[in-house]
Amino acid sequence: MSFISFLMYCVIATFTPGPTNIAILSIAHHARLKESFQYIWGAAVAFSMLLAASAVLNGVLATIVPKILLVMQIIGCMYMLYLAYQVYKMNLSGNTAAQAATFRSGFVMQFVNPKTWLFTMTVIPSYVMPYYKSSLIIFAFVLAITVIAFLAFVTWAFFGRMLHRFLQKYQKAANIILAVLLVFSAIEILGIWR
Repeated sequence: MSFISFLMYCVIATFTPGPTNIAILSIAHHARLKESFQYIWGAAVAFSMLLAASAVLNGVLATIVPKILLVMQIIGCMYMLYLAYQVYKMNLSGNTAAQAATFRSGFVMQFVNPKTWLFTMTVIPSYVMPYYKSSLIIFAFVLAITVIAFLAFVTWAFFGRMLHRFLQKYQKAANIILAVLLVFSAIEILGIWR
């Protein structure tokens, strides 16, 4: 296994903009960093569960997922459109952001986020299982990948806080841009522009 290729895939997949990262950026901008960590913990726990499920049920998931992909795409699209609406209507009071910054919302986001599903279902079978058979080693990779994702989530939260003054000055424009990015992500999930 090429560790450089493996690390590049993990970093690119987890650090690039996607529904979870955009939501974290928005929450960290509108709420305190401490509140955004509730969402981050929920996202990280769900992420690790999906990785573990992929490792344990790789053969079964490979046959089931293609059959349920359309349903997941529709649910994911609807949830992201809902998030886009929430981001659009957020105000400086932080009340909406605080409501969105829950463990539960971060947790649920990972289960309806096709980017997360596709990554978690490909990274372990592609980069780990062909080279390692030990459950303990595979579990160590699950933990390592979860740490990489957690660092990505935290990075996006810090960007949200660091850019707070700038984003506050241009709050409505920032909300619109973040909402449009989520709408774009929702459209991409359905494959309308392919």
